[in-house]
Amino acid sequence: MNPHRPDTAQAANGRWPGSQVNWDAIVVGGRVAGASTALLLARAGLRVLVVDRARRGSDTVSTHALMRGGVLQLRRWGLLDRVAASGAPAVRRATFHYGTDSMAVSLKPYAGVDALYAPRRTVLDAILVDAGEEAGARFRFGPAVTDLARDDTGRVVGAILRDHGGATWTERARLVVGADGRGSVVAGRVDAPTIAAGAHAAAYAYGYWPAADLDGYHWYYGDALSGGAIPTNDGLACVFVGGPPAVLAKAARDRRPAAAHRGLLARLDGGLADLTAAPPQGAVRFFRGMPARLRRPYGPGWALVGDAGCWVDPLSTHGITDALRDAELLAAAVVAGSASEGRDAGIELAGYQAQRDRMALPMQPIVDRLASHEWDFAEARRLLRGLSSVMADEVEAIRDFDPAPSRIA
Repeated sequence: MNPHRPDTAQAANGRWPGSQVNWDAIVVGGRVAGASTALLLARAGLRVLVVDRARRGSDTVSTHALMRGGVLQLRRWGLLDRVAASGAPAVRRATFHYGTDSMAVSLKPYAGVDALYAPRRTVLDAILVDAGEEAGARFRFGPAVTDLARDDTGRVVGAILRDHGGATWTERARLVVGADGRGSVVAGRVDAPTIAAGAHAAAYAYGYWPAADLDGYHWYYGDALSGGAIPTNDGLACVFVGGPPAVLAKAARDRRPAAAHRGLLARLDGGLADLTAAPPQGAVRFFRGMPARLRRPYGPGWALVGDAGCWVDPLSTHGITDALRDAELLAAAVVAGSASEGRDAGIELAGYQAQRDRMALPMQPIVDRLASHEWDFAEARRLLRGLSSVMADEVEAIRDFDPAPSRIA
C-alpha cells in the first residue's frame, strides 16, 4: 500500500493515520490553542483535522493559571462546568508578596465570572480535545508534521506528515493552522515575520506539592527572583521560582533539582520553602524561556494561533488565556471567510491579526520588563497594576466577541 494514498476504508474507521479527505482546516498542535480552534471550527460545520506528535493526554510545561478572560471564554463555550467538575479548586483570591509585605485581592464577580481556575494540562487539554471530537473534529496523536505542501503559486495547501514507522503522506486543506508552540514548525516553514519582540527571557523551575488548603493564587517578587504557588487538581499546588537564566543555572550547579528549587525559594520567601519541604509529587523541572515574540499570524493558506503566533514570558501567567482568546478570534475569521462568497478570506484573517494585536501589544512591554527581574518592589507594583489594566481591557473586548462563529450551511 502506498502510504501517500491510504485506503479510504482504513481512513474512515481510524486504522490508518492518513486520509483522502480534503479538509477545510488542518490544525498542527492539539493542546489548548489547537484544540480550541478545532472545536470552534467544527462547531461551525467545517471539516477539521488536528495532528499532534505528542501522546494523547500527555502533560506539558504550563503556568496553569487561567485569568478572567480565559474563564469567561470557557464558560461561553459551555466547558467551564467540566473544568470545575475536574476537581480544580475555585480561586477567589490572589495574594501578592513583595519581600515581607503582602497584599490580598479578592476576585469580584464580573462578566459572569466569580472564580478563576488552574487545571492541570492533562485535564484542560483533555476537556478541549473531547469537546472538539464531540463537535466533529478529528484528532490524530503521534504523527509529526515535517513540512507544508504548496501549489504552483507557493500557497500552502496542506501538510506533510510522518508516523513513527517512517511512513509519510500528505493531507490537503484550504488552511493549515500552526498551533504548535513557540518552536512552531508551521511558522518556521512559512518564515512568519516577527512584528514585535522583547529583550528579556527568564528561566524557571517548578514542581508539585500537596497544598490542599492553599487559599488562592500566591505571587512572589523578590531580589532578582519571582515565584508563585498555584492550586491545581488533586490537592496539589504548582510551585515555581523564576529569575535570570544565569541565576537559576548557578543554583542548579552540583545540586539535585529539588534542592536547587528549594534553595531558590528560601531566598525568595521562607513560607514557600516550608511549603516545599516535603518531597515533590513527581520531578522538579527547569525551563528556560525566550524573549517575547509576536508574529504575523497569517498568509496564503496558513495561520498561527497560541504561542506559535504570540509568545510572552510565563511570568505573565497569561499564556492559556492568550491561546483561548486567539483561538476564538481566528475561528471567527476563518468561518466568516468561508461563508463570504467571492470575498478574499485573507481580509478576514487580517481582521484576526488586528484584533489580536490590539490586545496583545500593550501587554508585551510590561511582561518583558517583568521578565528582566531588574525591577525593585515599587516598579514591580507599577508593572503589575499596568498588567491588570491591560487584562481588564481584554475582558471587555472578549465580552464583545460574537457568541460563537455562525454555522456554515
